[in-house]
Amino acid sequence: MTAVQHIPTPPCVQPGAPSPVQSTGRTLRWGVVATGNIAERVTEDIARLEDAVLQAVSSRRQASAEDFAARFGFASSYYDADDIPGYDHLFADPDVDIVYVASPHAQHYRIARRALEAGKHVLCEKSLTINAREAEDLIELARSRNLFLMEAVWTRFLPCINRIWELIASGELGDINWVQADLGFPAAYDPANRLWDPAAGGGALLDLTVYPLTFALGALGYPETVHAVGSINPDGVDAQNALTLGYANGGLAQLTSSLVSSSPRTAVISGSKGWLRTGSPLHNPVELTIVPQAGETRVERFPQVGNGYTYELREVTRCIQAGLVESPTMTWADSLRTMRLFDAVRAQMGVLYTNDEAPVPR
Repeated sequence: MTAVQHIPTPPCVQPGAPSPVQSTGRTLRWGVVATGNIAERVTEDIARLEDAVLQAVSSRRQASAEDFAARFGFASSYYDADDIPGYDHLFADPDVDIVYVASPHAQHYRIARRALEAGKHVLCEKSLTINAREAEDLIELARSRNLFLMEAVWTRFLPCINRIWELIASGELGDINWVQADLGFPAAYDPANRLWDPAAGGGALLDLTVYPLTFALGALGYPETVHAVGSINPDGVDAQNALTLGYANGGLAQLTSSLVSSSPRTAVISGSKGWLRTGSPLHNPVELTIVPQAGETRVERFPQVGNGYTYELREVTRCIQAGLVESPTMTWADSLRTMRLFDAVRAQMGVLYTNDEAPVPR
């Protein structure tokens, strides 16, 4: 029996693929919006690609932009000036081909939209937007402008994760009936921090849950039903949440995310003939334990290039070089369905953001 593969394997991790840093075509000139921790780690991997140039970076403050540019070797830096956001200055730079958006969630829609309007391709951190309404608008704009747009769910592109899909498709685990995945770490409460700030789209759901969800989607697809509970703090964001996903074939997925508890940070996928467990952390695993019902337990390990973002960046680069506007591994439809699922989860938990109440900004 061969199972359906719900998330296609990208070329960069298929058997015999060269290193993801190896050039696949014309050089792309990158712009990076924001200078926080995730921007640093992704920029380190952009710099590893043979066909990438660090062209420009933007930040709200001049010192941050100039320091980031100096540390990583960007050709230009931009910052808020003359009542114009630094990112708009960056988008006006004709030497920038593609923009990586690493700002807080609530800013994704506005910044990505401005980039698309300026004719730039966009890789935007997850979650793509705050809600499905914003995501749908971005997708329609990218389609109308014939520009590449992708949500940066980097886990989908890792070698270890794609080995999981291969094992499921091979039938070694039998019929997949149950998925359990958790991601939790204690984040010190700070109402000004993006993780806790409702104005920034704070909470465990938008920041963490896409990773446990990836295992449910890859093993079982999108669910027929979703039941969600959450611990909502006085600021109105979910400190932790638990999702149970139901499927027409009787399959179940149980996903938990937390900003207040430390967890194993692993995923277990169980079938009629065996099960597997990822190493920790599940969003960037380099080890799998496979336990067949009839056979010996084995451990498989996977080398990784750079910080792990190189695979996602290779796919983005390949798609743009090939004239594609979306990646077959991280499609617009998947981003939109995920945002609709998260909208339903937030409705059940009672989490409302400013972006939900205001008209879609243009």
